[in-house]
Amino acid sequence: MAQVSIVSCPDYTPHACREALLAALGPIGGLDFVKQGMRVAVKANLVSFLKPEAGATTHPVLLAELTKLLKERGAASVVIGDSPGGLFTAAYVKNVYRAAGMHEAEAAGAELNMDFSQKEADDPAGRVAKHFTYTGWLDGCDAIVDFCKLKSHGMMAMTGAAKNMFGSIPGTMKPEYHYKYPNAADFARMIVDLDEYFKPVLSIADAVVGMDGNGPTMGKAKHMGFLAASRSPHMLDLACAELIGLGREDVPTLEAARERGLIPDSWKELDIAGDMESFRVRDFNNIRTKSDVVFFGEMLLGEGSSPFKRAFGKLMQKALSSRPNVAPKECVGCGQCASICPAKAITMEQKLPRIDRSKCIRCFCCQEFCPKGAMKVARPPIARLLNR
Repeated sequence: MAQVSIVSCPDYTPHACREALLAALGPIGGLDFVKQGMRVAVKANLVSFLKPEAGATTHPVLLAELTKLLKERGAASVVIGDSPGGLFTAAYVKNVYRAAGMHEAEAAGAELNMDFSQKEADDPAGRVAKHFTYTGWLDGCDAIVDFCKLKSHGMMAMTGAAKNMFGSIPGTMKPEYHYKYPNAADFARMIVDLDEYFKPVLSIADAVVGMDGNGPTMGKAKHMGFLAASRSPHMLDLACAELIGLGREDVPTLEAARERGLIPDSWKELDIAGDMESFRVRDFNNIRTKSDVVFFGEMLLGEGSSPFKRAFGKLMQKALSSRPNVAPKECVGCGQCASICPAKAITMEQKLPRIDRSKCIRCFCCQEFCPKGAMKVARPPIARLLNR
């Protein structure tokens, strides 16, 4: 049985989606986890009030066709849900469902989650998230399918299957977790803790149309034309990262997964059903936030951990790290960035955001949830020069 499967899916017509799902699932064991009468949760990426054509949310036709396949296999019910950035309430989430076209999945027999309870988890096996609050609807299901959207991401470089499970944290609590884990490596370890706690039985990536550039919400819709699937969210992400031009070292969640032995060192060690070369997206516009820092450290600092090297390393990390910057001509002065900033580093002055760099933790929440895409991921000049 293959570890990852990648197949062509040229568009979102029902026939193309059904055939692609069948082709992607076959090499990894299909839907053999489904038992008669089972209730299956499909954790979609429904990040915000965005229409399907924006390329930011899991497409409703894919969710509809997956629902049909699960029910044909014997599932008694299929419930689709997420906790977008914002209030985890019926009024808020219903509007997200409406914008994302979830009525199509409902028409196919899916339920849209209406359980907005919150639960507490103690996880002694967690590396950093030993206690967390999560969305209670997942408890009422017998199995979880992680159906992500492949996109660029300001903090994590890429959002795929692993990052999708961050949607198990209630929306208004997400900034708290960014503040609690401001370091990208620890934030990634927290994400992997969630993946290992919930253990989705199947992960699927919607990469028919994804998003590059200023992702994960205000980038450019990018046609890629494929679906990918795996029993492991991390193996799926390792293959997908390669397809959009990212190495394992570029994606913090992949580094965190490798620390635990959940993925090999390279995608080349995966058993992949499908021709990787035919699905490469050679012009994918990535957000690079980490590799310049690592490269500079290896080039100048070498091995060792003297106080001088540690101090110099921290200085250079600060100088080289990407940061959020506002594009004044695109900003409408709504103040959403200031209200969502977990570190309270943004204030509004003359209807423009001012970022206090001494407080900024580079979580990129402001960039992710700016409704106009006016907040950008900016790379310092020295980082751009080194990358040449």
